[in-house]
Amino acid sequence: MVIQEVPFCTVDWSSIEPTVHPGVTGEARWRTFEMGNIRVRMVEYTPGYFADHWCKRGHVLLVLEGELVTELEDGREFTMTPGISYQVAEDINPHRSHTEKGAKLFIVD
Repeated sequence: MVIQEVPFCTVDWSSIEPTVHPGVTGEARWRTFEMGNIRVRMVEYTPGYFADHWCKRGHVLLVLEGELVTELEDGREFTMTPGISYQVAEDINPHRSHTEKGAKLFIVD
């Protein structure tokens, strides 16, 4: 990963208003910081959230709280709990996530 045009800076996540993104069920609440060529997000999925699309974007995702199930388009599923991450490149392994309990995530893409 080459991060470009991003000088040293800090982010107070509590000062960023979340945007709401509905799923098939539940919702995702994103707090987003974008600069240069990166997007960094603190994301909370409500209990019962199920994504409404297959994502093809590359990410580094770390589970901070709760439990997240990520499904790949080929049918594989991965259950992740706090301290577990996944990494996926752009346009490889389309994926979508869901959670029964809710989850809080840190994502860089």
